[in-house]
Amino acid sequence: MEYLLYLVEIVAGFLAAVVVLTMHEFAHSYVAYKCGDPTPKFYKRLSLNPLRHFDPIGLVCFALIGFGWAKPVPINADNFRHYRKGLVLTSSAGVIVNYLFAFLIYPLYMVFAGYVCPHLPTVFDVFFSSLFWFLFARSLSFCVFNLLPLYPLDGFRVLDALNRRRGKVYRFLRNYGYYILLGLIIESFICSTFVRYGVTVMGYVDILGWFMKFATDIFGYPITALWGLIPW
Repeated sequence: MEYLLYLVEIVAGFLAAVVVLTMHEFAHSYVAYKCGDPTPKFYKRLSLNPLRHFDPIGLVCFALIGFGWAKPVPINADNFRHYRKGLVLTSSAGVIVNYLFAFLIYPLYMVFAGYVCPHLPTVFDVFFSSLFWFLFARSLSFCVFNLLPLYPLDGFRVLDALNRRRGKVYRFLRNYGYYILLGLIIESFICSTFVRYGVTVMGYVDILGWFMKFATDIFGYPITALWGLIPW
């Protein structure tokens, strides 16, 4: 039964990753299009079809660990009516939409966890409570994760938009950001696996685990505090 429930959690995490990533990438595409760039539409990224946006490795990492990435939305900044404004708005759109989605999904999580799931069979209880929690937590973690100035994340795009210089630091982040991200995710997966089997000390060196804690406890505090005013 324990392994079945673990599998149910993985499925819930995968579905949450599909929703969070799709909304994030669609937001980039939509804002870029509204700012004057038809490139996302040309490449069929102005869509809520998840298959248009997935990077297979990034999706698997996000489903298992809570951190990952999608295929970067292709844009041509020269098409923007206002170059720098268009770049900043497009780069930040995904993060903003994910945070707003976390704000809206948290009360649903509270309702399901508190009133619906306790009356369901164990498997469905675990599935729905995990699904809504992952939708909330991974929306926040994706916000925080994407603020890192590493390619192909949004933080790097914002850095690219605001800084026209192309020095050594920029080139390093551009050329090696993907490998740094992959290394952090592998490290987090190893640490979380050890923690699951009782080696709790590994949790202290889980770098992305600390990011997740920051995302839910600090970055998400305004959401939980505001909805917490309601006597659930």
